[in-house]
Amino acid sequence: MQILGVDVGGSGIKGAIVETRTGKLLSPRIRIATPQPATPEAVGQTLTELISRHGWTGPVGIGFPAAIQRGIARTAANIDASFIGLAIADYFSEISGSRCFIANDADVAGLAEMRFGAGKDHSGVVLIVTIGTGLGTALFANGQLLPNTELGHIFLKNGEEAEAYASDAAREAHKLKWSAWGKRFNRYLATMEALFWPDLIVLGGGASAKLEKYSSQITVRAPVVPASFLNQAGIVGAALFAETQLTPHDQ
Repeated sequence: MQILGVDVGGSGIKGAIVETRTGKLLSPRIRIATPQPATPEAVGQTLTELISRHGWTGPVGIGFPAAIQRGIARTAANIDASFIGLAIADYFSEISGSRCFIANDADVAGLAEMRFGAGKDHSGVVLIVTIGTGLGTALFANGQLLPNTELGHIFLKNGEEAEAYASDAAREAHKLKWSAWGKRFNRYLATMEALFWPDLIVLGGGASAKLEKYSSQITVRAPVVPASFLNQAGIVGAALFAETQLTPHDQ
């Protein structure tokens, strides 16, 4: 099935048409800068532009930087706080004129990796961390997702919030070399290991492509591997999520 997958981030909104049977992109990826401030109306207009530029009229899957509970945004990370409490799937469907299906951005990236990527056929506990403007997480146990974990917002022993300390945005803001940032990120992974004891850790987001630059700083017991989809996991996973929400009649 073909579905438009969209990944909403703090700096960019990216989308492409996905073949859900294979996870392959069927169109060029289009990226539009996230509006500032990222209010519901502004993001909705950007989403509408993205859909239009694809010439798309079918269903749209969206990975969004918030905890999404029964279609309602409960948090707002790197987007405007006015999203909190909004029935976001309904809102985007109305403003764009397309049927929109929305889930947490890290969760949908995890779906892509577990279906087609680094976590495929992997039993046990798999932790997926997307590294970007923030730190997104998806936690799977024997292939089953625990949604909306938001583990990038925990506080580390040094008293700092994890994503403020160890995200890619933090690396850029503090002008850290990869090795110095790697020590910070390792502290975060060590905290995750002490809490969840994952059998596999998969890194996604832009910084995952640079793993060789900081892998020497990683000391956790679990294998740490880059995501197969790198920064396309959110697009592919958003399409996969939308597919699960469609009825047989829709398909």
